[in-house]
Amino acid sequence: MIQKLKKKVLNEHEINRQDAMKLIHTDLDELCFSADEIRKYFCGNGFDICTIINGKSGKCSENCKYCAQSSHYTACVEEYSLLDHDRLLKEAVYNHSRGILRYSVVTSGRKLTDEEIVHICKSYKHIKSNCNIALCASHGLSSYKQFVQLKESGVKRYHNNLETSRRNFINICTTHTYDDKITAIKNAQKAGLEVCSGGIMGLGETMKDRIDMALDLRRLFIKSIPINILNPIQGTPYEKSPILTMDEVRRIIAIFRFILPKATLRLAGGRGLLEDKGKSVFKSGANAAISGDMLTTKGISIDEDMNMISELGFEVKII
Repeated sequence: MIQKLKKKVLNEHEINRQDAMKLIHTDLDELCFSADEIRKYFCGNGFDICTIINGKSGKCSENCKYCAQSSHYTACVEEYSLLDHDRLLKEAVYNHSRGILRYSVVTSGRKLTDEEIVHICKSYKHIKSNCNIALCASHGLSSYKQFVQLKESGVKRYHNNLETSRRNFINICTTHTYDDKITAIKNAQKAGLEVCSGGIMGLGETMKDRIDMALDLRRLFIKSIPINILNPIQGTPYEKSPILTMDEVRRIIAIFRFILPKATLRLAGGRGLLEDKGKSVFKSGANAAISGDMLTTKGISIDEDMNMISELGFEVKII
């Protein structure tokens, strides 16, 4: 079955939901090896690495059950308003000097106000004038007008995760909807922005949910797909959730590669929970990562990641 579906993918035919479901119980090593062959065929050895900065922290109105920044829960998190232009530039310059090619400012909250958008756009222009790094942005459910402003300020890519499947979304958030997410993604695309969208694995979803999310991402023509592993945070409803095993993550990535053969599959939050820091997953079809610290949890250092990327035979580049 693995070889049959691999041949189908390599011949540039899409596999459907029924096909993907057949991969759930196949031999893991064969599945991962085949997924990596698909990655090499369509994407070569390019590796897209980025960093993020928490540009505005805490006091979020949304009730996403996994998030320490939600005002609905008791997690201990630093709270502050938008960082100033020079602080955001300083981090961009530092990351670029270490070989990072993409840099994203992430802010808490449902969306930024119009005044905050003006402020952050000035920051993006300031960075663009002083640092040759690709700019990404993650500011929630922005409006079409705001997306246009971000595009004009030099932002190239907008991040907005679906998080999980449509079926499971109501179980993790009730202050906004799955369709709100899709509307924002489509408005960002309409404004001329690339979109980065994926999800968090370990939110009580099934493998079927994961496949359904991957199929939705394919329908939305998403090329950059961050895969987060839930890092249970004390004070959130998911604080006692089990952590996914490395083999579970390998299978998820491999199946995503079969569904999305040309995508950039990016290991994101929670990678540090894996005993090999994701090395085996990068041999299972993944070809990108978020390096450094995450928003409220510790990540993996840029130096460690650069060494791993080189050891695995990848070449850092914009994909």
